[in-house]
Amino acid sequence: MEEATPTQRLHLVMGGRVKDPRGHEFVDPEGIHTVGVYSSYDAAVDAWRAQAQRTVDDAEMKYVVVHIHKLLTPEEWRSATITGSGSIILAMKPGSAR
Repeated sequence: MEEATPTQRLHLVMGGRVKDPRGHEFVDPEGIHTVGVYSSYDAAVDAWRAQAQRTVDDAEMKYVVVHIHKLLTPEEWRSATITGSGSIILAMKPGSAR
């Protein structure tokens, strides 16, 4: 029997100035600061936290964690929700195996 290869889970941390602190519409999408791509969610959250704390006094600066590995398989996801911390949560379609 073949051994299953674990799926790589990539997370992007990025941020920049937003039009409204309650939303996720960036003022200058081309100027978004890319912090990095991480292979673990914990490492991505650490990077996000460091950037968010660095800009804590500027309400219009927002950093987010994007689950790239989930975006690479869109056929498995039915909806997306952005949390208060900036993470994107994708809900799976019924019957999807994950």
